[in-house]
Amino acid sequence: MSEQVHNRLAVVRAERKVSRQALAEAVGVHYQTIGYIERGQYNPSLDLALKVAAFFGLPVEALFSLKPFQPLTSEIYGRKQ
Repeated sequence: MSEQVHNRLAVVRAERKVSRQALAEAVGVHYQTIGYIERGQYNPSLDLALKVAAFFGLPVEALFSLKPFQPLTSEIYGRKQ
């Protein structure tokens, strides 16, 4: 059984003002796939994760992780929850 891949995709998309449709077209998937990934209902392939990271110009580990992400405010301001 595969592990869940946690992601910050929705946060980054919102920050960059990129729609699911636009991201999906850029990386070659259906827009619903992006939604499934964001909700944790689908783990992206390595190929897809790398394409998404390249689209945003970020390292793949900034978007995807096997461990849950800390809230961004915790990471920025050093507060643990």
